Amino acid sequence: MTQRRTFLKQAGILSAGLMLTKPSMLLAKPSTLKPGLQLYTLRDYIGKDVKGVVAKIAKAGYKEVETFGYDVSKREFWGLSAKDFKLLLADHGLTTPSGHYGMDQFFTEGKGDDIKAYIEAAHSLGQKTIVVPYLNEKFRKTTEDFKTTAAKINKIAAICHTNGLNTAYHNHNFEFEPINGTMLYDVLLKETDHSLVHFEMDLYWVVRAGQDPIKWIKAHPGRFTMWHIKDMDKAKRELNTEVGSGSIDFKKIFAYQQLSGVKHIFMEQENFGMDAYQSITKSAAYINNTLL
Repeated sequence: MTQRRTFLKQAGILSAGLMLTKPSMLLAKPSTLKPGLQLYTLRDYIGKDVKGVVAKIAKAGYKEVETFGYDVSKREFWGLSAKDFKLLLADHGLTTPSGHYGMDQFFTEGKGDDIKAYIEAAHSLGQKTIVVPYLNEKFRKTTEDFKTTAAKINKIAAICHTNGLNTAYHNHNFEFEPINGTMLYDVLLKETDHSLVHFEMDLYWVVRAGQDPIKWIKAHPGRFTMWHIKDMDKAKRELNTEVGSGSIDFKKIFAYQQLSGVKHIFMEQENFGMDAYQSITKSAAYINNTLL
């Protein structure tokens, strides 16, 4: 009994010491992130059977989806109104916090007609963030274009903010290709309004560009509120593979989720080496069991 008391006392002292020197060792916070899927992953299927695809996404282990492909002229997603699409997601325990919406009209003409339609759709879906998904090459030819683009994104963000929505920018790899020593990504991070413009870091494209996601997170803490989780094939960098099977060290990156400010993650895969549904299920299992 005396030995047991001594052991418990020593264990208590050790625990207290760990608490003082490194609280995270005993109080590691569980991730609050939910596994999400960018619907572009299943672009070849969703238009043919939207209800069936949504059911399979939920079965695969995802809890959130990120939309794309909103038809402004018809005000619908794959034949469903935004309200009906939300109901379909809810039937399968899914929600959608953000969506990719094309901004070419605004960048070209400065008109906000499409943005108004996107805001309406986002509200109907219960989304909180409108994402600028891609920047046409004609808007990024010079360093002056970079600043003009940042200014236009600020305008988009102001419109969204007035309507109760956030704005985020999603990268590819061209943002890291310098023109006269200047990278578009640097300009966007510095010139956009920090209080209004967030960033959705596509981890695959950052690595594909030869960059380190962690360095960007450290340089701009709190700005990367969403991530795209997309793995890189070990043999062919231009190909994707199931999360956890490729060359990107997601465990290391996930250690910086608090510094990043990430609130939502979306698995995305642009090409497959196996059945698409088997693939997204395998990725979801790795995310759920290893990263979260």
